[in-house]
Amino acid sequence: MRRLNEVVSHRFREKASVFLTELHPTREAAGRAAVLAALRKRDFDATHHCSAWREGVPVSAFGADDDGEPSGTAGRPMLAVLEGAEATDLLAVCIRWYGGTKLGTGGLVRAYTEGVQGALAAADAAGCWEEVRVLRTGEIRVPAAQAHLPFALLGAFPAALVLEQTFEGEGAVVRFECPPDLVPALDHAWQERSRGGTIAWV
Repeated sequence: MRRLNEVVSHRFREKASVFLTELHPTREAAGRAAVLAALRKRDFDATHHCSAWREGVPVSAFGADDDGEPSGTAGRPMLAVLEGAEATDLLAVCIRWYGGTKLGTGGLVRAYTEGVQGALAAADAAGCWEEVRVLRTGEIRVPAAQAHLPFALLGAFPAALVLEQTFEGEGAVVRFECPPDLVPALDHAWQERSRGGTIAWV
């Protein structure tokens, strides 16, 4: 998964309409609202300000807005490109100045798709990405006398990182992180080692 670290843009013309796509790094709703407000003020003469966004690692929220274009022809295609690029914590805004020639449903989908693809290509060329690891957090609860067992399990998986161990009453809790693809193997291994125990994933 990738996170954008600076603003990039891509401009092109399609049948007299001008499209300007900008990608902005932002991680919360207030940041997205501020960017959109600034762009609407700057490009007040534009016909549409369509947008799509994703946030979180792993992605916990996303959205899209057609801003007056026919439903499903702008925001959703833009979001699909962001998903395919595994990009997060960013806002894509595609600004259109209508030139008098209708593009039709298919033409709009292609144009808004091309806009985001072009901006992503510009970000690639400028090296504007940082890689982010997607991790799952797990909790293993055992009696205090067996507090060593989770460590024995996790020690066999180098990609698993112990975060903390706490004691609650007569029990011990071990919290750890690991890549998502390790979850099934850890579940299976702990069930065998603990004779039916389970890992709580959060």
